[in-house]
Amino acid sequence: MKNKIPFKILLILIGTFIMLQFVRPARNLGETPVNGDSLSIQTPAEINTILQTSCYDCHSNHTNYPWYTNIQPIGLWMQHHVDEGKEELNFSVFNTYSAKRKKHKFKEIMEEVEEHEMPLSSYTMIHKETELSAEQISTLTKWAAAEMEKIIEPGH
Repeated sequence: MKNKIPFKILLILIGTFIMLQFVRPARNLGETPVNGDSLSIQTPAEINTILQTSCYDCHSNHTNYPWYTNIQPIGLWMQHHVDEGKEELNFSVFNTYSAKRKKHKFKEIMEEVEEHEMPLSSYTMIHKETELSAEQISTLTKWAAAEMEKIIEPGH
């Protein structure tokens, strides 16, 4: 009797895993911002490369999905991260943000990359190419600071 309980639990777990494979989250496959056009600012080529490599998968309307996101619950977990990332900052619709929000987002970009909070370590662990070097962090924060200074809020 004792041996049947773990076997039943194993069957339930396997069955749940198999059933979960039929769950497919919506894919984030809109257009990728190109050359900063969607940002309502022109980004230098170096900044554009950094953003495309390290930011756009979670912070734009287009995600490049690796093969393993077809396995659930990994795909669900990835989509949750993408949804959260886009909610926080979406470069594809950056030009729709108010001046105040744009300034705030540039400030957050500087803070997040300087504190090595972005890109997420869980992402860079698998995608080593997305890790930001000290030089890239410096370049990105200087760019964000300069762009933040250019923004004039209404009434100021």
